[in-house]
Amino acid sequence: MRQVLDLFAEGRNQYKLMEFDAALSCFEKALELKPDDGPSRVYAERCRIYVDHPPAEDWDGVFVMTTK
Repeated sequence: MRQVLDLFAEGRNQYKLMEFDAALSCFEKALELKPDDGPSRVYAERCRIYVDHPPAEDWDGVFVMTTK
């Protein structure tokens, strides 16, 4: 579990820095260790979105849902 937490923390750091590929890698590694880790799954999905559609340079870290 400690490894999963460390990977998640590093993923969050990369996410905040807008390094979405690096963040995604961390979240995916966490999911390999614990496939049912909900937070890592959510952030991995968000990273995939941001890799394809990066947020603005002044992004404040908030994920805005555009669909239900």
